[in-house]
Amino acid sequence: MMNERILCVDDDVNILEGYRRQLRKEFSLEIAVGPTEGLQVLTTQGPFSVVVSDLQMPEMNGIQFLSKVRELSPDTTRLLLTGKADLQSAIDAINQGQIFRFLTKPCSSDQLADALTAGVSQYRLVTAERELLEQTLSGSIKVLCEILSLVNPEAFGRSARITRLAEAIAGHMQIVELWPIKIAALLSQIGCVILPEAVLKKVYRGEPLTSDESQLYNQHPYVAADLVAKIPRMKQVGDIIRLQDKHYDSGGGPDRDRSSHQAPLEARILKVALDFDVLESAGKTRLQSMNELTNRTGRYDPNVLKALNEVIAENPKYDVQQIRACQLRLGMILGEDILTANDVVLASKGQEVNESITLRIQNSARMSGVKEPFMVLVSVNNESAKTDSGGSRKAA
Repeated sequence: MMNERILCVDDDVNILEGYRRQLRKEFSLEIAVGPTEGLQVLTTQGPFSVVVSDLQMPEMNGIQFLSKVRELSPDTTRLLLTGKADLQSAIDAINQGQIFRFLTKPCSSDQLADALTAGVSQYRLVTAERELLEQTLSGSIKVLCEILSLVNPEAFGRSARITRLAEAIAGHMQIVELWPIKIAALLSQIGCVILPEAVLKKVYRGEPLTSDESQLYNQHPYVAADLVAKIPRMKQVGDIIRLQDKHYDSGGGPDRDRSSHQAPLEARILKVALDFDVLESAGKTRLQSMNELTNRTGRYDPNVLKALNEVIAENPKYDVQQIRACQLRLGMILGEDILTANDVVLASKGQEVNESITLRIQNSARMSGVKEPFMVLVSVNNESAKTDSGGSRKAA
């Protein structure tokens, strides 16, 4: 188990050196004198599979220390050693620090080694389960996005555009946990599979909808939220998607959302990104779109609009290239809809080129033909996406 790292914390350096002598052959051991040094080592040298702490220490006791360890490194298994085995200490250790094992001194080297072995096994179990969940979640989201890109390229193109915009806005607002807004933006349009293509085209062009069309369109966030809710641990994302059309003043959107409760910040960001994209897709400039959003009193969170204005001011640089299907590279962004010879949309403006988009466009080019050349955008920092021949360029 030498590859599994253990951190032992005690205010007595002699005890720590004793642990090191006893356990060095079985475990990769680090020591820290006192809780302050322990937290510093955990932060700068972690993660550790197991942290072992004494109960009685200055500054903070072992229960308080291991509670902080749980906050900083929740997967780490926590063990507590004490010379006073009273019931209340054990209860506090379990409730506050969620201690895996509670050991009393004197503790033989064999007993400690057995406890550490069990702690390492627990750490492996927890991390393996988390990795499996993350991979399952990532795979589920990828499949949903791939299906949307094939069934409804225009909806997927929109989700790709608003994802980049929503992430940029969230970054300017210094939101630490970006994954909920990113996933919500990616999946926000998946409910559009229920909509006729003609209705979607009207929405994306900013054209007015009939009463029946509006009623149908207003259902798509709920369809998407219901689909996403079937994926484990996606309730937060589902709530963001469901409230994507809610106004900042708690009005607007579908009738069932006319409540006094404000939408979460991620949903407010998504609302701004969606409406901004509609205006841009209708042919307005970024400045015109920004001004129109600002003039819509009560619809948007002022802090989100401020962040959007900062994103617009940055104006990221792209190379605009005219290329053929055979020149597609991963990481390019489609600058226009890619159409077959019969004007069927294969992929929509704003989509980032991935493997499935590349295959779809290149296969169609070989079998039935696509309208070439077409425009793509390449970030000036993305050298791998630049064409190696034949593409004309200009700065954007």
